[in-house]
Amino acid sequence: MTDSTTPPQGTTPQAAAPKATRTTRDLAKAATSGWLGTAMEFMDFQLYSLAAAIVFNKIFFPDVSPAIGLIAAMATYGVGYVARLAGAVYFGRMGDRLGRKKVLFITIALMGASTTLIGALPTYQTIGIAAPILLVALRLLQGFGAGAEIAGATVMLAEYAPTRRRGLIASLVSLGTNSGTLAASGLWAVLIGVLSEEQLLSWGWRLPFLLSFVLLVFAVWLRRNLKESPVFEERADVVDGVALSHREVVAAAEQQPETASLKASVRQRKGRAFFLALGLRFGQAGNSGLVQTFLVGYLATTLAMERSVPTSAIVYGSLLGFVTVPVVGLLGDRFGRRPVYLALTAATALAAFPLMLMITSGSSAATIVGMVLALNLGVLGLFSLESVTMAELFGARTRFTQLALAKEIGGILATAIGPVLAATLTAVTGHWWPIAAMLVAYSLITLVAALLSPETKGRDLVRLEDAV
Repeated sequence: MTDSTTPPQGTTPQAAAPKATRTTRDLAKAATSGWLGTAMEFMDFQLYSLAAAIVFNKIFFPDVSPAIGLIAAMATYGVGYVARLAGAVYFGRMGDRLGRKKVLFITIALMGASTTLIGALPTYQTIGIAAPILLVALRLLQGFGAGAEIAGATVMLAEYAPTRRRGLIASLVSLGTNSGTLAASGLWAVLIGVLSEEQLLSWGWRLPFLLSFVLLVFAVWLRRNLKESPVFEERADVVDGVALSHREVVAAAEQQPETASLKASVRQRKGRAFFLALGLRFGQAGNSGLVQTFLVGYLATTLAMERSVPTSAIVYGSLLGFVTVPVVGLLGDRFGRRPVYLALTAATALAAFPLMLMITSGSSAATIVGMVLALNLGVLGLFSLESVTMAELFGARTRFTQLALAKEIGGILATAIGPVLAATLTAVTGHWWPIAAMLVAYSLITLVAALLSPETKGRDLVRLEDAV
């Protein structure tokens, strides 16, 4: 049961209603929807990133040198991250005002349609400069939808899940990232293995994008039949399915000062929970950029190791992640978020230099083991915790918006700057130790954020105010 309010001017008061309930079948649909949406997001982005590196420079930018063509192709990849931030702001606010379900339907449709249409684009040879322009436009739409997809899926799963299993259920979002990345990498590996270069450039590159339409149809159907988040329906500021604006909440709290939830939401100063969430995000995103992106190139180029070694390590690490992620979710449910955060970040910081010694030892087996451990300890384990902790830190009124912004801003800052800084430092020093030092620094940022954060396990997500 939630507090009732007397909304100002023209709104219909929300009648006291029984607590929203969801069946096991409803939870299963929400869990499948969250996993599938995140898998599609990461599959779409991985499909695009691999295509940008392998074929787009040749079919969309053929009239320039190969180096400039690759730069142009990768630039089209980069604009998606700018669009993600815009999508986080736009859809985050919509999700907090109109409901989670509506936004998740729109974002999955935008992502899926954009990805499918990329596979149907005419090339530069057919329509000239219009081809790369259309490519960039679709990339912007894809990123715009993706900017709120993982945040929305996280919010929906956390708000659907039983309190005692919230960490486990929310960790399905993290499993979706593994599923999508592996699926995209597998599709491209098959194409490269069975098609000639001529076949790949003429029609083969289109297949992964066009095949994503099958997933799109299923995902859209699933989300059309998904019930709204029970937390959104129970919120004290929701009237006739729409949340009151800030002005209306203030007026309602003044008219009914005994409404504790509204009053606490109005009086609380915003900001602290957001910066704590940003700190929690920074470690995972920074470590991810170093382990999953920078190390692959560093080992293959600077250390002249076979490229198959680090790429195989990422695949093996991702497969192990299907165990790591739910186990960490269960540990968070059992012992609390803070103790597990502190253990993982401290372990990553302490193991950073020994792991880098293994990774750079020159032994293929040691490299693979070291990267697998680093990926699961400092990236996937933290991602599992992040999915639920950030949702619990924020109040129901602005949870979607704040979570989306924290994820996107933290991801852009740490993932974008980290590999560039690591490349600069390793080039200047001629050594691998700056990579280990950065792993320590990123992990300590998250450790400090976890120390400053309250324990959020079991928090009532219907509360409108942030946890701090």
